[in-house]
Amino acid sequence: MTTDLVDELGDRESTVLEFKLSASSRDKIGQAICALANDLCGRGGGDLLIGVDDHGEPVLVLDTSDRELLRLTEYRDSGQILDRPSMTVERATYKSRPVIRIHVKASATPPVRYDGVVWVRPGPTTRRATREDERVLAERRRSLDGPFDGRSVPGSTLEDLDLVLFRSTYLPSVVSADVIEENGRPQEHQLASLRMADLTATPTVLGLLVLGFNPGGFIPGAYLQFVRYDGLGLEAAIADDQELRSNIVDLGGRLDALFRGHLHTQVVDDQGFREVQRPDYPLAALREACMNAVMHRNYETSYAPVRVLWFADRIEITNPGGPYGQVRADNFDRVSDYRNPSLAAAMKSLGYVNRFGRGIGRIQASLEANGNPPAEFVVDESSWSVTLRRAK
Repeated sequence: MTTDLVDELGDRESTVLEFKLSASSRDKIGQAICALANDLCGRGGGDLLIGVDDHGEPVLVLDTSDRELLRLTEYRDSGQILDRPSMTVERATYKSRPVIRIHVKASATPPVRYDGVVWVRPGPTTRRATREDERVLAERRRSLDGPFDGRSVPGSTLEDLDLVLFRSTYLPSVVSADVIEENGRPQEHQLASLRMADLTATPTVLGLLVLGFNPGGFIPGAYLQFVRYDGLGLEAAIADDQELRSNIVDLGGRLDALFRGHLHTQVVDDQGFREVQRPDYPLAALREACMNAVMHRNYETSYAPVRVLWFADRIEITNPGGPYGQVRADNFDRVSDYRNPSLAAAMKSLGYVNRFGRGIGRIQASLEANGNPPAEFVVDESSWSVTLRRAK
C-alpha cells in the first residue's frame, strides 16, 4: 500500500513544508531548497512538494518522469546552492495524486546560499535572510566547530588571570586535594587541563570569564549592569546604578551583597499563629536567574551586558543571545543546550548553578514558596528576558 504524504506532512505550509504548483521557476525551487537546508527553526530540514497549490491541493497533471526527477536532482550539484545540500528527489503520493517530493536535510555548514543569497523559512513563506538570521546560522555553524568559550584569546597572558583565586577557590572545587598533591603538575598544565588556557599558556575565554582580573578588557560584553528605578518605568528616577565588572567567582559574592541591600522584608502571618519574614523576592530565584543569564549569554558577537532592571513592582533580567542548539522558543522550558558548555561546567563546580537543565524549575519553585507570581519569560532570536513580580 502506498503511503500518502498528507498523513505524514499535513496539508498546510509551515517552516518545514513548502508547496509549488510546478518546477517551472528554477530560482523559486533553488531558493526553497536553500531555505530548507538552512533550517532556521532547527527542525532538521524539511520537504518541498511539487504539484501542490498554496491551499494544499494537488494539481491534476504533473510530469513525474525520470527525466524530470533527474533535472530536479541536478540542483544539488549545479553549484548555485553552496554549501551543497543533502537532498533526495522521488515520486510520491499526496491526497491520492502523484507529486514530486524533494526532501532536504538541515545543513551542517550554514548559512547556505543560492546564487550568493541566504534564504530562510521562519514560517510558511521563504524570504531573504536578515542580518540577525545570518548571525543565528553562523553561530550554529561555529557550534559544530567548537564552542566559543573554549577558544584562546590572542593578546592575553597568564598575568591577566587571578592565579591565587585559581589555586585557592577554583582548583579545589573541581579536583580533590589529594589528587592535586599526588599529581604535582605545573600550574600551566593544570590550567590547560581545565580549559582555562591553551597549551601555549594563552588564556581562553573561559579562563578570563572565571578568573580574569578584567574580563571586559578582552570580552567587551562580560559585565552585568544593575539599575534600580524609584518607580514603575524607565522614566522614573534612578535610585542606584552599578556596573559589575568582575570575574564570575567575584560576581557571585557581589550580587549577593547587592540584592540583600535592596530587598525589603515584611512580617506576615503563617500557620499556627506564627509570624515569618518574607522578602519582596526570594534571593534564590534572583541568584538563579542572574547566574543562568551569565552562563547562557552570547559573549561572541554581542557587546551588550546582562541587565538587571529593578522597578517598584518587578525585576527584569535580560541577557543577549537567543535560543541555542536544540532549544527553541517553544521548548526552552523543557529542553537544554549550552552555548558555553565549559562555562556551564565551571559554574556548576563552583556551586552557582545546581543541576543542568533545572534553572527555570528552581526559579518557579522559589517564587511560589515565597508567594510571588510565576516568572514570565520572553524568548526571541537574539535575547532572553525573565520578569519576576513582587510578592503582594
